[in-house]
Amino acid sequence: MIAKLDLYKVFCEVAKCQSFSKAAKELYMTQPAVSQSIMQLEAELDVRLFTRTSKGVSLTYEGHLLFEYIYSAVNLIEVGEKKIFEAKGLMMGELKIGVGDTISKHFLLPYLEKFHDLYPNVKLKIINRTTLETCNLLKSGEIELAICNLPIEDPSLEVKKCMDVHDIFVCGDKYKELLVKPLSIEELIKLPLIFLEPKSNSRQYVEKFMISKGVKIFPEIELGSHDLLLEFAKINLGIACVIKEFSKDYLQNHLLYQVELTGEIPKRTIGFCFLKSVSLSSSSKRFVEIVESNLE
Repeated sequence: MIAKLDLYKVFCEVAKCQSFSKAAKELYMTQPAVSQSIMQLEAELDVRLFTRTSKGVSLTYEGHLLFEYIYSAVNLIEVGEKKIFEAKGLMMGELKIGVGDTISKHFLLPYLEKFHDLYPNVKLKIINRTTLETCNLLKSGEIELAICNLPIEDPSLEVKKCMDVHDIFVCGDKYKELLVKPLSIEELIKLPLIFLEPKSNSRQYVEKFMISKGVKIFPEIELGSHDLLLEFAKINLGIACVIKEFSKDYLQNHLLYQVELTGEIPKRTIGFCFLKSVSLSSSSKRFVEIVESNLE
């Protein structure tokens, strides 16, 4: 079938032009080459496709029958090729990203806006999930890129770091006296703590650090979003563990205050994750480039 594809293209052009010479010009071939292609196709199908006349050629009954199907098929192939070239040029296509709510709001949005301004015909598909869930979506093929809280240890995934972040503890006015001196972790855990849910990668990172210091945490409140951590701390329901870079408005406007610790939690990063075994599409590659160029 594949071997006949070029012959079918020649067949369609001759049928449309009703002339070997005109078809040769359209195909940038010599007339003998066109004639030879038709003769080869007729031999392989064991049927006569054209009737030769002094004015040109016309389709036989069998030729008409074949043309009805081949013309549509060749057109579809050409459309498919055109779509590929359009996608390469980002005139169309799809950008499929998995990301958590917090990273969406505080990191992703300006880059999505810039990408959409540059390539408005590329369809955006954004799925909000936890880090673990977005990694599973990657491996199932439902998304192409994940933007996650790192570290992630998965041999099937490649990671590109984007931005350093720092986990800190914040409080409202009620607990401002805590700011007089840095607290030890042992002093901190005696206070009412507000954390993200245990399945959160951010929570697991901080909890692992605490355990390395011989301390186990027992939060009084566990929430599903970073914004809720900030709001709960603001109304003095406890001391919340948040990401400093995503809490700047609250800190700068003195709605919340950072609780200093005697030992800081080591910084971590957020970044892109994608399958090692699968090449990124043109749209995904371009999006990564846009983010990286703006972070430099």
